Amino acid sequence: MRYPQTMPGNCAAISLRAVRKCFNPGAAPAVDGVTLDVAPGEFLAIIGGSGSGKTTTLKMINRLIEPDSGEIIIEGAPAAAQPAHDLRRNIGYVIQGFGLFPHLTISENIAVTPKLLGWPDKDIAARVQELLALVGLPAEDYAARFPAELSGGQKQRVAIARAIAARPRIVLMDEPFGALDPITRDEVSAAYRALHDDLNLTTIMITHDVQEALLLADQLAVMAQGRILARGAPADLMRDNADPHVRALIDMPRRQARRVRDRLEDARDG
Repeated sequence: MRYPQTMPGNCAAISLRAVRKCFNPGAAPAVDGVTLDVAPGEFLAIIGGSGSGKTTTLKMINRLIEPDSGEIIIEGAPAAAQPAHDLRRNIGYVIQGFGLFPHLTISENIAVTPKLLGWPDKDIAARVQELLALVGLPAEDYAARFPAELSGGQKQRVAIARAIAARPRIVLMDEPFGALDPITRDEVSAAYRALHDDLNLTTIMITHDVQEALLLADQLAVMAQGRILARGAPADLMRDNADPHVRALIDMPRRQARRVRDRLEDARDG
């Protein structure tokens, strides 16, 4: 079963139109004619194996990578119509490795984009206080610390706070929780989902963790060989999909749950 990838009219927060990227002449394209719409307020997870084109697709949205052809439209305007650095300042970006500046304090890390945008100092200070509270790191305990003094989960909370510091409406996340241990990963991902809802963000998350995608996202897009094979709500994709690659990927958490149940039953019987 195929699912619609585009939306009627101009109501999308992010639109990709036949976007293509090839890194080596003569090689298969990394992204091969992707067309995709993401609605305002939507949380979309793009899943797929290594080399499927997920991260390249994400990086073309904020022009860390330029497409060879096609068009990317952000909130009704072509992404290419403004300087790339201006575009990025209005899009939050969270990566797996935290990306914090080690020589800056936590408050200084969060303040980077507002400073670049010329916010008054008092507004920046208030925003840092607000964000540290939002991500569960009270300013009185954490603002003056350096990244090396934080745990992995705390660093990722700071990275999220920095990504939304300038009040972007769009946040891009590339394997944002992959470096965290399972318990911290669950806590931080749930905290971000709550922020997404409270702030009415539009989020695209790249992940290889299908279970994480099913639990967090409103919509899933499955990629393979640079193309989107299916797009839809998690329940729809789990219920009915004829594509064998999509079916195998989406069924993975179900298979894992059955194995866990069997192990628990064996332990109980023993």
